[in-house]
Amino acid sequence: MKNIVVFGATGTLGLYFVDHLANKLDPQEWTIIATGRSKLSWFSRYPNVSYVNVDIDDASSFASLPQEDVFGIVHFAGVLPGYMDGYHPRSYLETNVMGTFNILEYARTSGASRIVYTQTISDYTGYFDEMTELLDDMERRPPMTGDHSVYAISKICAEQLCDHYEATYGIRAFTLRLPNIYCFMHDSKTLYADGKPAKSSYRFMIDLAQQGKPLEVWGDPEKGMDLIYIKDFCQLAELALFSDRDKGGCYNVGTGVMTSIDDYVHDIIKVFSPKDAPSEVIYRPEKHDCVNYFMNVDKAKAELGYEPAYDALAFLEDYKVEMEQDRFADFFKEKYES
Repeated sequence: MKNIVVFGATGTLGLYFVDHLANKLDPQEWTIIATGRSKLSWFSRYPNVSYVNVDIDDASSFASLPQEDVFGIVHFAGVLPGYMDGYHPRSYLETNVMGTFNILEYARTSGASRIVYTQTISDYTGYFDEMTELLDDMERRPPMTGDHSVYAISKICAEQLCDHYEATYGIRAFTLRLPNIYCFMHDSKTLYADGKPAKSSYRFMIDLAQQGKPLEVWGDPEKGMDLIYIKDFCQLAELALFSDRDKGGCYNVGTGVMTSIDDYVHDIIKVFSPKDAPSEVIYRPEKHDCVNYFMNVDKAKAELGYEPAYDALAFLEDYKVEMEQDRFADFFKEKYES
C-alpha cells in the first residue's frame, strides 16, 4: 500500500480533493490519510480513507501518521483571511510558516517524493491594476498594507521553504497559485471579510437569482475574472501529485479565460432564476469595478497535461447539482454545528 497524506482535509478544498482521490484511486493500492484539527468521523464512509487528528503547529502530533511508505504530501492546511474572525497576524506566521516547516520535516523523514502546496493569488496583488493576464513565474508583489499583507508574506515564505526542501532533499515541490475557487458549501460554514462574517458574492447573487430578485452589475460590465471551479482545481492538483517530472514548479490555477461580470451575471440568471420570472439586471457604472484578471495556464497545460473542463456556464450548472444534492452536508454539520 502507498500512502498519500492530505493536510487540511477538513477545509473546503481538502474535502473536495479527498473525495476526488477516494473515487479515483484503487483502494487495493492506495490509502489516503486525511488530516485536520477537528475530531471527525465523517471520512469513515470511504473504504480507502483514514482520518488522523493532526495540528500542523504541533510537530509531536505527526507521530500518529505513517512514518514510511508515504508517496506524497498534499498541503492545503493553513490560516487565511476568509476564515479568520478578527485579525491575528501572528497566526499566519505560526501556522503558515512553521506549520509548513513541520510538514516538510515529516515529508523528509517519511520518505515522501513530492509535495503539492497551495499559494495565494495575493502574491500578485501589485499587478492587478496594470496587468490583465497573470503569468506563472513573475516577481512576487504582495500587498504591503491591509489584512492580506502578512498572510501573503507568510505564504511566500512557506513556498520558498518547499523550494528549499526540493533543492536540498529532492522532495519535488509543486505549487498551485489559487485565485478564488468556486464551490458549493453548506450554510453551516461562516466566511469572513476583514475579520467580519460575510457571504461570498457569488452565493449572494445566486440566492437573489433563485428568488427572482434583481442582480446588479457594478462598474465596467466588460471587466471580469477567471472563474475556476473546484473540480478543475482537483484535476490540476491530481496531475501535480502524480506528475513524473523530475522537478516541481509553480503553476497558475485557472481556466485561461476571463469571463466578463456581465456574462457571469446573465449565466447565473440562466441557471438559477425562475424561467417564468427571471431576475432583472441593473447596471451600476458608478460602483467600483471587479478585479480584472485571468490566469495564464499554458505552463500547466504543457508540463502537467492540464485541460480546464468547466467554463462559467458549466461550473454554475454543476454547482446547482451540488447544491441540490448537498453531498457534504453531514460533514459541515459535524464540523461546525456539533
